[in-house]
Amino acid sequence: MASDEDGHARKFYGRRRGRRLRPWREQLFDEALPRYGLPLPEEDAAAPLDPAALFGEPVDALWIEVGFGGGEHLAAQAKAHAQARFIGFEPFVNGVASLLRYLEEARLGNVRVHADDARPVLERLPDASVDRFFLLFPDPWLKKRHHFRRFIQPETMALLARLLKDGAELRIASDDMGVARWMLAHVTEHPAFEWLARRPGDWREPPADWVQTRYEGKALAQGRRPVYLRFRRRPRGQDVG
Repeated sequence: MASDEDGHARKFYGRRRGRRLRPWREQLFDEALPRYGLPLPEEDAAAPLDPAALFGEPVDALWIEVGFGGGEHLAAQAKAHAQARFIGFEPFVNGVASLLRYLEEARLGNVRVHADDARPVLERLPDASVDRFFLLFPDPWLKKRHHFRRFIQPETMALLARLLKDGAELRIASDDMGVARWMLAHVTEHPAFEWLARRPGDWREPPADWVQTRYEGKALAQGRRPVYLRFRRRPRGQDVG
């Protein structure tokens, strides 16, 4: 089993199921997920993945969201950007069922869903193949002994630096200031990423094309102000720290 830089065995941490799905949602999950699921080749679990093969057509722009929660953000972005192709990662079955409902209602064919850990798939994607990457309100893993479980780590930043095209955007959001500082520190420490904030209050303002998530709405209702962080992948050759 692979390990991170501190020797922790790398595996998925987090819930995979919540309350039992209603019968119609369970049927939707069983019937729709095979249509929207990421068609990973079974013969070689480590073989490189071609985005064109995953969508059955050339891919001009690939957008990725890791941990899409209830799927409202991913579905809205896919509807607004029909020319792009999207891959959403979410191991939580209830969240996947929610996204599938949005995809079916809007008849969105530009989305592929992977109901499991993102990292093994991301590691198989080609260099400079991703145009935009979203990580919105990830699990904060607040206890210090659990910080190694957070998605943003030095090894993850190296992976994202490899995957993102020059000029591609990385968007991160959190309603926990400790986690926001952690993510900001790790991203800005990597020479491949430029923080796009220009004014002190920029990280409190969502981007112009922002789509509010269900979790975000609850946080705001409870008085928690989210932080919105945007980064650009520097051109290769200018990312030497």
